Amino acid sequence: MSMHRSLKAANKIRKKRNVLKRFERVELLKARGEWSDGDRASGLRKTKPAE
Repeated sequence: MSMHRSLKAANKIRKKRNVLKRFERVELLKARGEWSDGDRASGLRKTKPAE
């Protein structure tokens, strides 16, 4: 059975997200050196996605 054509097109569209999930923000802050282990994960600062 083949996949419907409307479902095939959805996989190809990748839009840049401007909102990150908490774990993504923590990983980004770790990479930037602005996060250390033991810091609180609530009340994180806003971060722009890495490009």
